[in-house]
Formats: sequence, structure tokens, C-alpha cells
Amino acid sequence: MSQTAARKPGRDGSDGASSSWFRTKSIEQSLQDTEAEGHKLKKTLTAWDLMVFGVAVVVGAGIFTTAARTASTTAGPAVTVSFVIAAIACGLAAMCYAEFASTVPVAGSAYTFSYATLGEFVAWIIGWDLVLELALGAAVVAKGWSTYLGNLFTEFGSAMSTSIGTAGEFGAFDWAAVLIIAVLTVLLALGTKLSSRVNMIITSIKIAVVLLVIVVGFFYFKASNLVPFVPPSQPAAGGVGGKLDQPLLQVLIGVAPSHFGTFGILAAASLVFFAFIGFDVVATAAEETKNPQKDLPRGIFGSLAIVTVLYVLVSIVVTGMVRYDQLGGEKASLATAFSALGVGWAAKVIAFGALAGLTTVVMVLLLGQSRVIFAMARDGLLPRGMSKVNARTGTPVKITVGVGAAVALIAGFVPTKDLEEMVNVGTLFAFVLVSIGVLVLRKNRPDLERGYRVPWVPVLPIASVIFCVWLMLNLVTFTWIRFGIWMLVGVVVYVFYGRRHAMIGKGTPGNISQAR
Repeated sequence: MSQTAARKPGRDGSDGASSSWFRTKSIEQSLQDTEAEGHKLKKTLTAWDLMVFGVAVVVGAGIFTTAARTASTTAGPAVTVSFVIAAIACGLAAMCYAEFASTVPVAGSAYTFSYATLGEFVAWIIGWDLVLELALGAAVVAKGWSTYLGNLFTEFGSAMSTSIGTAGEFGAFDWAAVLIIAVLTVLLALGTKLSSRVNMIITSIKIAVVLLVIVVGFFYFKASNLVPFVPPSQPAAGGVGGKLDQPLLQVLIGVAPSHFGTFGILAAASLVFFAFIGFDVVATAAEETKNPQKDLPRGIFGSLAIVTVLYVLVSIVVTGMVRYDQLGGEKASLATAFSALGVGWAAKVIAFGALAGLTTVVMVLLLGQSRVIFAMARDGLLPRGMSKVNARTGTPVKITVGVGAAVALIAGFVPTKDLEEMVNVGTLFAFVLVSIGVLVLRKNRPDLERGYRVPWVPVLPIASVIFCVWLMLNLVTFTWIRFGIWMLVGVVVYVFYGRRHAMIGKGTPGNISQAR
């Protein structure tokens, strides 16, 4: 990636000679910015810390519900295949993340990687996309934490309302969701290493619960429950939104919506993909890693391998315990499966494990969100004053508190049930751009030292793009419409603020790379 001398900035903050929309930020400048006084994050994390972060954010309440619900409504016992398909897509993307993160160990994950390869506008779009994924994801999970807290009290013969007003309605105050966000925000502001230790303890508890459930479940396993492994296709009931409630792929090719069969397996893969979301958050902590060239790939691959094994085992157990058509439909979960067999105590264990699981998910999503905004603010695309780092804790306290407050506001007052799929489409979009970015950086900067290299380039990055786009097309049309609206809002913010205030456009030598 060749660099040019700094040019006189135009009135809008661009380089004055070429469109700012396509200017890139050099790898060297990105690395240099990590040492800027007052904007430098503290390096405290190891490969083990990163692996725990990955497992902590991926293994949440979904492991206790996703496999059972998707098997019951969409794929049958073949949900195991759906998990494998989703894991393959994540694995291909993980390779691209590992190469980028070990080459450019800078906060911001896909945003930073895109700035170095695809240009400022694409970087802004992916940063805006990550704001959607992480903030909305944290809010949705926090509301889930609130629900499971109420369920836990119910399991032990008590009752407690976690909201003031009618739960699920706009304006009702979900105090439990706000409480967990506030506690975790304070913990993250006090230091990344401290939060990682707490994270490790809670993660160990929930993994122990998952393993216990798997072991006990195998005692009730019946191979006959897995037949037929791929149930015959059935027409899906029409939703209130008509075609808007159908997967986009089926709308485009004119296929009637259906459950089970081949399309059911593929649709299920797009749904269970939500259960894998989070391993990419490991890359947002790149700048705080002691030895990023080695530790980041280990953390990314290690966490993904662990959660894939757990999900496959859980899906085999739940469909082997109870026939898929007797799991309970939309309300199916591991708890309902055990209850159907008369194993009531398992529901208590599962409720406790889910609560622990959701705690760590919220924590790591808040961490990832604050680091993405930190990187964007340090680059000037958001107010640069936000990126100040506390001298004692080595964390961006202002951003951490601001993110916590915004997420608490959403989780406390806004029903988020209908927005969950937007997290999926946002994540897959990020995966696509990172995979493309690996190809661009290989061509433009073959000289860079890479702690990890994706094998079989360009085959595997292209395969990653194809897999992710395929999963995106299997999300419902309404999700795409909402995603498009969010992106349009992002373009407006970039045009009227980000493009005019970007540090790269202020004429600082070394900051401006040749626009392509």
C-alpha cells in the first residue's frame, strides 16, 4: 500500500485531491496510533484470557434453548448438521479474523481491518454495523438475563417481577436488565484484567453446568428418536407479514416457505448462527493483548473449537432424549426436554447455568462495543475526546460508561424481541468484509509480518464470503429492510460528521494513503 505525501485538506476535511470515501489508513499509522499518549490501551491479556472471552460471549442461554427450539420447528434431528454448517462458516471467517488481528493488533476489529484495506467509507459502514451488532446484542441478552432471573426465583418456589409495568411493552421499565448492565459497566471501567478474571470464574461455572446437562442427557438417549434424521419438508404457515416473514432466498427464487427438509436445514443454519456470534469480539481486544501475533489466533480458534463441540453435543442430546415433534415447538428448550422425562431438578440447574451464561455474554459484548467506538473516536470519525484512556485503569472510561448507559436505556425501556435477527445479519456482513479484506491486504502489503496466514488463499476467503452471503440470504426479508434503514442512517452520519472530522483527512504526514 503505497503512501503519498500529505495534501492540503479540503473544506470538508478530505485530502483535497481525491475522494475521502476511499482513502485508507496505513498499517504503520494504525500501529503508531496505539502508542499515542492518552489514547493507549493497557496490554494485559493472554491467549487464555482471549479464549475465555470467546467462550464466555458465545456460550449463553442459547445453548439451553436454540438447539431444542430449532430442532422442533425447523430442522428436526438434522439440526446437528445446521450447527456444523454454521460452524464451518464461522471457522472460515475465523481464519480471516486471525490473520488480520495478528497482523494489525489494533482495537476495532473489522472496522480497523477495513480502514486499512477497503477505505474509510467501508470502514465507517462496518463500524456502524458493529455498533448495531454489539449494542443491540447486549441489550437483547440483558433482557434475557432479566427473564431468566425471574425464572430462577420461580424454580425455587418464589416469585419476583423484574420489570415495572407490563413486561414486553414499550415504556415498561426492566430494572433487572439495567442492573446487570450497570454492574458489568463498572467492572469493565475498573480494568480489563479484573473483568477477565471475573469472566473466567463465571464461565467455568456455566461450562460445568453444560457438561453436567450433556452427561445426564446421554443416560436418556434413544437412537430411535433420531429417525427420521431429516424430516420431510412441510409447508410453513404464513406469517402476518407475508413475504416479509419469509427467508429472502425463498422470496427471490419463488419457493414456497417450508420447514424441515433441505431448506429447513439451511434455514436452521442461519438461525443457529446466532448461537456462535461473539468469537469475533476476541479481535476487538487485540490492542490489549501481550503477544497478539501468537495469542490472538489461539484465542479465536480455541474458543470457536470449544463452543462447536458443546453445541453439537447438546443438539445430539436434546434430539436423542425426546423426539423433535414432542419438544414443544417455539417454547422448546433443554428444560422442557428434561421435564418431559420427569427430570425436574434439571430445570433448576439449567436456569442457574443460563443466568451465569448470559452474565458473561453481556460483559464481553459491552467490552467489544466500547473498543469499536474507541477506535472510531481515536480516528476522528466520532468525537475524538471520547477516546481518552484513564491513566490508572488503562481503559476508555468515558466510552465504557456511555456505552453502558445507552445499552441500559434500550434494555430498560424498549422491547427488543423483533430485532434479534438484525444481530445475525450485521455479524455476517462484517464477516464478508473481513474475508474480502484479507485478499486485498495480501495483494497490497505482502511484506507485512503475519502471526497467522490463512491457507489456500484465495479459495478459503472466497468460500467464507459465499457461506456468509448464503446464510444472510436465509434470513427473513423484514430483517434486510431494517438493516438497510440502519445503514442509510449511518451514511448520513458519515457524510455530515465522520468524513469532515476524520484525522486521516487533516493533512498529517503518514496519515494519508493513496486513494484507490
